[in-house]
Amino acid sequence: MKTTLRRIISESARLDVPVDSLADDADLYAAGLSSLATVHLMLAIEDEFDIEIPDRLLTRRLFSSIDSMAAAITELQQGKAAA
Repeated sequence: MKTTLRRIISESARLDVPVDSLADDADLYAAGLSSLATVHLMLAIEDEFDIEIPDRLLTRRLFSSIDSMAAAITELQQGKAAA
């Protein structure tokens, strides 16, 4: 999943540094993630993982790192599977 997230970030986020140079817990906002890029990132994640990110999760914290996005995606996928 994190490899897929890195691909999506590299395609959607236009960071100031290569995504491959970042740790999974690195602050993506410090690496240049903008609010507009966050919207593109959200849409790409929803398409790629066939999920809908609910409003309650749409916070700066969600998109702050690869780890935080992976945790949210896992939570949403598990919830979808249980439904």
